Amino acid sequence: MLVYMWASQEKCYTTATGTVANGAVLFTITGGPIKVLDIMSECITANAAVASTLQYSSTPTVGSATTISGASASLVSATAGTTVRLAPTALSTAPVVVAASAGGVQLGTNVANYITVNAGTITAVVGVGTMTGTWRHHIRYAPLSPDSIIAGN
Repeated sequence: MLVYMWASQEKCYTTATGTVANGAVLFTITGGPIKVLDIMSECITANAAVASTLQYSSTPTVGSATTISGASASLVSATAGTTVRLAPTALSTAPVVVAASAGGVQLGTNVANYITVNAGTITAVVGVGTMTGTWRHHIRYAPLSPDSIIAGN
């Protein structure tokens, strides 16, 4: 019984720090679908002065890939401490970018929306240029089956 109680609770996962290329797998979902409650990417070392944007995409094990956000504002010269946060008002809504000069402090969206994705991966769609800095990514989610979990990448 305790295993099922743990399995149904909200969980979080943080990736290792690294550069982000177009198509990079951020999270791998196994065991079944999840409800994405929050995704935030955090700049650890500064991006170069090359224009780039970040968008999130779901690639299910069965079915076709689809974006779950619009493209962010430009991340040109983003400094350590800048954050990019999923804003689940619509699947086309751009993530919110908050500069390190503003503390990278994000305000949660005041909606009851969330995004459900099936087992598979959540990937980065990097547009315009390359992201040369290093980033780490955080997700908070609720499993929709007792076996749903985020696995390490």
